Amino acid sequence: MLQFAGARRNMPNKIDDAITAKTLTGLRSEPNYSGVLSFARRKYSKDPKGADVAITGVPFDVATTNRPGARLGPRAIRAASTEVAWQRNWPWEFDPFEILKTADCGDCYFDHGRPETIPAAIEAHARGILDSGAAMLALGGDHFITLPILRAHAAKHGKLSLLHFDAHTDTWEDEDGRVDHGTMFFHAVKEGLVDPRRSAQVGIRTTNDATLGFHIFDADWVQAHGAAALAAALRDILGEHKTYLTFDIDCVDPAFAPGTGTPVCGGLSSAQALQTVRALRGVNLVGMDVVEVSPPFDHAEVTALLAATLAYDFLCLYAARHRLGEKFTAK
Repeated sequence: MLQFAGARRNMPNKIDDAITAKTLTGLRSEPNYSGVLSFARRKYSKDPKGADVAITGVPFDVATTNRPGARLGPRAIRAASTEVAWQRNWPWEFDPFEILKTADCGDCYFDHGRPETIPAAIEAHARGILDSGAAMLALGGDHFITLPILRAHAAKHGKLSLLHFDAHTDTWEDEDGRVDHGTMFFHAVKEGLVDPRRSAQVGIRTTNDATLGFHIFDADWVQAHGAAALAAALRDILGEHKTYLTFDIDCVDPAFAPGTGTPVCGGLSSAQALQTVRALRGVNLVGMDVVEVSPPFDHAEVTALLAATLAYDFLCLYAARHRLGEKFTAK
């Protein structure tokens, strides 16, 4: 016992890797119930330069039309991510953190007392990350945040394909300048940020006749055909186009993800959502987000844990394409 105690005393400090880590790569192992919070124990840095992917929170929920609370989403997702940070992400055969330089760049700052300035602040925050050379993984926040983030990505990459998981199409017609989490993709099409003819919406189960040309795979279609068939259909649509992936957690049925502002029954299970995402290996991702986690309505952190697992899988998708060279091409 004394020998063991001495060995413990000589062990290096294995806590607070978010601060003490020397590199942007490598697996982090420390008690998941303690330590400085960052996504998956990534090194915390306000400067994304040198990172392949910068993870950032956007704690905004002023645009929500039902239950608020998504401003607390980034913190909850980071906390839940410690549950998946201790080992290589299953079922992937590689660890994205061994081949991707990844930093947690903290949260986007904006002045909540000047709501008219917030969209531009989010866009500027995203542009700063992209200008550093890093790709961006955003943790929401309500779904409105995707619009200013898309503006930043389109400025860098040109018109994008959009891969959108949601219970809602978010294409309701809107007037210019309004901030609403149900109209972003109406504006995105109108502004020429995305091309709906090479974009897809998955898990939809609310009525909106204005599809704007998006390919829609509703929840019933996904459940009837499965992840493999969906991936094959998406392969034909996305091809080699640069793609932005946005995942509204209400794509998942509230039985599995209750902590969200606008829950809709009849959605994907957590297993179906993860299977679908993992079947997208090789998609040409240039940016990604997971949004609409509202911790006040969560139970036992199950929604935040799903969001953290999805975000981890997004990093695996990015690594598969941009580090392992896997392709996701049309047949």
